[in-house]
Amino acid sequence: MKKNTYSLILSENVVTEIDRLAHAMNTNRSGLINRILAEYVSYETPEIRTQRIFEKLSTALSAEDAFQILPQPSMSAFQIRTALAYKYNPTVRYHVEMYRKADQSIGELRVSLRTQNTSLILYITEFFKLWSKIEHSYSPQTESAFSGGKFIKEIRINLSDEAPCPEPERYADMIFAYINALDTAMKSFFRHADRPAEATVLVEQIYGDYISNTRIPM
Repeated sequence: MKKNTYSLILSENVVTEIDRLAHAMNTNRSGLINRILAEYVSYETPEIRTQRIFEKLSTALSAEDAFQILPQPSMSAFQIRTALAYKYNPTVRYHVEMYRKADQSIGELRVSLRTQNTSLILYITEFFKLWSKIEHSYSPQTESAFSGGKFIKEIRINLSDEAPCPEPERYADMIFAYINALDTAMKSFFRHADRPAEATVLVEQIYGDYISNTRIPM
């Protein structure tokens, strides 16, 4: 979306309140004024679309005891964390980043686990190798990778299957379904880490159920 520079004459007190609110919302003065004006004229900017996605995603995740919603680092990012039932209950962090321009690729999901425990690093690597293998067997065109202790998944949607572009809340449903399936599979894998064959079967089943029950797989 093209942006231009405009001069506005505003009350000093109004600017002070705008700056205060912009800081609380992790944005800047121009961004907040643009959003306020867009809402006033009922125009949906990429930022408004992203906030609608995050609001629906927050509602869905809040209903799940497993997740803790973290402060939003920016207008385009959303973070949650959960804990694995493993030694010292290590924290897994999910970071959703939305792009301003959305086509088939609307953003990306990053999953990270900070640890120095060699056993944990080995297990999490094996899990994401398995998850990626299963995912590519269902959707060869999917874009994901695991490197340096971080799993990165492109958030894509096949617009040809929707007419013509889903509402932002549908994107939120899609992202929530994927995160929930991934988190469930990861925790099941760790619960059965000492039985690799059983763990593999469980992860395959969880991914298969996700594909079967999700209208718009990510």
